[in-house]
Amino acid sequence: MNWLVTGGCGFIGTALVRSLAQEGGGHAVRVVDNLSVGTREDLGAACGFREVSPEGAGPLEGEGVELVVGDILDEGLARRVCAGAEVVVHLAASTGVAPSVEDPRRDCVTNVLGTLNYLEAARAAGARRFVFASSGAAAGEVEPPIHEGVCPRPVSPYGAGKLAGEAYCSAYWRTYGLETVALRFGNVYGPGSGHKNSVVARFIRRAARGEVLEIYGDGTQTRDFIYIDDLVRALRLAATAGGVGGEVFQIATGSETSVGEVVELLLPVLAAAGIKGVRVERASPRPGDVARNYADTSKARRLLGWRAEVGLEEGLRRTVGWFLERGAPLC
Repeated sequence: MNWLVTGGCGFIGTALVRSLAQEGGGHAVRVVDNLSVGTREDLGAACGFREVSPEGAGPLEGEGVELVVGDILDEGLARRVCAGAEVVVHLAASTGVAPSVEDPRRDCVTNVLGTLNYLEAARAAGARRFVFASSGAAAGEVEPPIHEGVCPRPVSPYGAGKLAGEAYCSAYWRTYGLETVALRFGNVYGPGSGHKNSVVARFIRRAARGEVLEIYGDGTQTRDFIYIDDLVRALRLAATAGGVGGEVFQIATGSETSVGEVVELLLPVLAAAGIKGVRVERASPRPGDVARNYADTSKARRLLGWRAEVGLEEGLRRTVGWFLERGAPLC
């Protein structure tokens, strides 16, 4: 198929593109990224690619991977790069609760208007499927386990922006017939997350540098941690499964794990890798964080045939190994 992947130089994007490139079978993959987080080198570590100028991006065809450097707020670029795409996977975003609290306007412009640009471009291109990277933050402060039928109550501007993206996906399915699928990711971790500031990647980086691990609040806040390979499988199923237009799916493990428990699992893994004597301290709670968050993934099992396969302890071992053995960024 012909794939357009926004944010394809990032953590999740490079994992998806690597999966498509390694499969073979004639996929044409076009990556659009502004390189604000991911880099050409990150994409190059995942697969071979050729770079095309924004002005030189013609209709997507052939096979292989190409990179177009540009911003998702460029409406004209969106229309050019989506030409010929059968599937648009929209991963590019301003990510994270804390940045959205600091600058809610930037979060809104990037995450809402950027999504609208690519929905419009996918519609104009006649794309068959639009897969939107949402988040558990869209549901917000609700009684877990979170499922797709809860009434959302976003706590952070980031969650509000992702919920708005889900709403636009619904509108484009119901009004224009564009098959949209929104995936609410749990807390994604794994190899390739060197640039991420989420809890697992941050803890490993700080431990490797001999720094204190800071737990915001009392450490009882819970999340649902999903390994990157499991998430990539969900993305690919969301792009290809039949009868799921307009649907929203929780993509996580269904396991509730506190941040304190993550530290308890991580410290022995770090020690086995030679990083011992790691100090842990408490810090002030962060505004916008929800207290409990884990997902009911039964809908994804039923309609996508998907379930998470990698447990947290094994996933942490693989992630620590990647950080320490492959020269991952520690900054």
